[in-house]
Amino acid sequence: MPASKTIFLLRHGQTDFNVQGIVQGSGVDSSLNDVGRAQARQFFDAYAPEPFDKVYTSALRRTQQSVQHFINLGLPHEPHAGLNEISWGRREGTRITMAEDAEYRHVLAQWEAGITNLALEGGESPDAVATRQRPFIELLKTRPHERTVLVCLHGRALRVLLCQLLNYPLRCMEGFEHSNLCLYKLEFTGSMFVVRNFLDVAHLTG
Repeated sequence: MPASKTIFLLRHGQTDFNVQGIVQGSGVDSSLNDVGRAQARQFFDAYAPEPFDKVYTSALRRTQQSVQHFINLGLPHEPHAGLNEISWGRREGTRITMAEDAEYRHVLAQWEAGITNLALEGGESPDAVATRQRPFIELLKTRPHERTVLVCLHGRALRVLLCQLLNYPLRCMEGFEHSNLCLYKLEFTGSMFVVRNFLDVAHLTG
């Protein structure tokens, strides 16, 4: 049986696009803004004592920047494109809101109804994101020497990953709220994943 381990799942820190309500997706490789860099420092100050064996990020720089302080300690770092944010297709780099965008509302409603193979034009469906995440999930399960790992990814990708790790259908992903530099802490028992911290932002209020 695989060894137990602790997984820290972190959403990246704030970017200017987050503030402006502009969707980034996998095709917009934005950087953290001043607030995001401060959030990254706050998280590091709170969790630097953790005995992390490995740092995983997506292939996009806003996730690496969010955990750069840990990488600077010399911790092994492995980026995975499978952790990239969902692609929002032709809408990437534009402002999408529930109030103003009928197509966006329709797609989210369809996802909540269980039609998770649907995507915005030119983009990815949650099913497609789940498929590309599965090799990473196998890494988490099959590297017993990595007992405590830090994983930084993106809002929608985080929701999809949590559904998979916790055996929820993807239609439930809206139930996993997120905010910039929020933490979900999970334990892997060797056979299942269990949530220990849910939407934890205590490190940002100290």
